[in-house]
Amino acid sequence: MVTGVLEPRAAGYVADMAVTNFQDLPLADRDRAWDGDAAEKRVRAWAGAEDEPNQKYRDAHVWYDADKKENFTAYKLLIADVVDGRLRAVPRGVMAAANVMEGGRGGADLPARDIDRVKSHLAKYYAKMDDQAPWERD
Repeated sequence: MVTGVLEPRAAGYVADMAVTNFQDLPLADRDRAWDGDAAEKRVRAWAGAEDEPNQKYRDAHVWYDADKKENFTAYKLLIADVVDGRLRAVPRGVMAAANVMEGGRGGADLPARDIDRVKSHLAKYYAKMDDQAPWERD
């Protein structure tokens, strides 16, 4: 787990946010449809995370709020699904997450200090797809 640096503030500390470690998941077929809600359900079942998130569940996401890691709502930017019993990064899921990072669907509500690391994580999957992330294109 890679976590953000705690920053002091008047009443204590800023919450500890985290960008997940790059898992280098195998890619699903590029033309595989992306249904984030259905993928979420399959990932929960595959990870055995029916009651609360765990490490396997976390690995399917790019970012989470480490202070609330026991809550499903703390996880953002799901990019993986279970295909043939194995967790795989879904290219259209990666593209959907990148779209959010570019402001689509209202953008990502993430700490500024995590944005470059999230984009770097996503860019690694773009490289696996022999493509460039939107923010790396001319």
